[in-house]
Amino acid sequence: MAFKVIAVFVLFLAVLTISCNAQSLKVGFYEKTCPNVEAIVKETTNTIFSRAPTLAAPILRMHFHDCFVRGCDGSVLLNATGNGQAEKNAIPNQSLRGFGSIDRVKSAVEKKCPGVVSCADILALAARDAVSFLNGPSWKVPLGRRDGRVSNFSEVLSNLPPPFFNITQLIASFAAKGLNSKDLVVLSGGHTIGTSHCTSFSNRLYNFTGRGDSDPSLDSEYVPRLMSKCRPGDQTTLAEMDPGSFKTFDEDYYTLVAKRRGLFTSDSALLDDNVTRDYVRRHAISSQRLKFFEDFAVSMVKMGNIEVLTGSNGEIRRQCAFVN
Repeated sequence: MAFKVIAVFVLFLAVLTISCNAQSLKVGFYEKTCPNVEAIVKETTNTIFSRAPTLAAPILRMHFHDCFVRGCDGSVLLNATGNGQAEKNAIPNQSLRGFGSIDRVKSAVEKKCPGVVSCADILALAARDAVSFLNGPSWKVPLGRRDGRVSNFSEVLSNLPPPFFNITQLIASFAAKGLNSKDLVVLSGGHTIGTSHCTSFSNRLYNFTGRGDSDPSLDSEYVPRLMSKCRPGDQTTLAEMDPGSFKTFDEDYYTLVAKRRGLFTSDSALLDDNVTRDYVRRHAISSQRLKFFEDFAVSMVKMGNIEVLTGSNGEIRRQCAFVN
């Protein structure tokens, strides 16, 4: 009986901790201290994306990479110091783009509200506005994150799910961050925009099992097209993740995955689990654009709550690449 009471109490504390974490972020957090922050971020990002629309997808990716390592604390934005390498120096982050864009947005916000808005919040808002700019959904972003003071190169590989993960590994990786299988398949829908270096999926094209073959989970008629784009050893070429509409946020990604034409092993893996497979097929068979948009907004808010720093924890950086 005592054990049950203790177990219930521990569970209560866990739920309370999660609830407090979520409650500490709120829509309109800067209503009194920087009431125009969202307008400033949106205006600045729209100016950037109008001139360079291919930067929108990388900003969304950057937010994901930030949240999965140390939580959504802007640690991915920090430069390396004399004490060691930062997150942005790790292999999965070396292809991230858009750091200068976030610096530009931060500068615009600082001019109006110096020392008030965190880089972590700016990145969360910029990611939302990037999706919206590409004809995707918009949503209310709970704010109040503080910036972290630590960025560790060695923590990236152990926290960020790579493109070669199978479904079991993906589900476990997301669960460790408080995200479920639906969040996994919904957030994977972000692959409807942007590009990827050939190195992230070329192992599926050439010598997959050491016998000169290709990944059997990849559509055999699609393989030659990818091969013509990505030659063996190609380190620089970019391939569209959603060919034909990689600059438009839509449902086409799920149609590609259902046809076994997702670029990454992690895309194909969505067909290996009941929950994720059903979601893929449901959105591939009939257009449910508004439902996907609604789901994506919910999962983005959920991801944006991962291990956030609030209150007196962390700091409000003056420059996103450096601790104060």
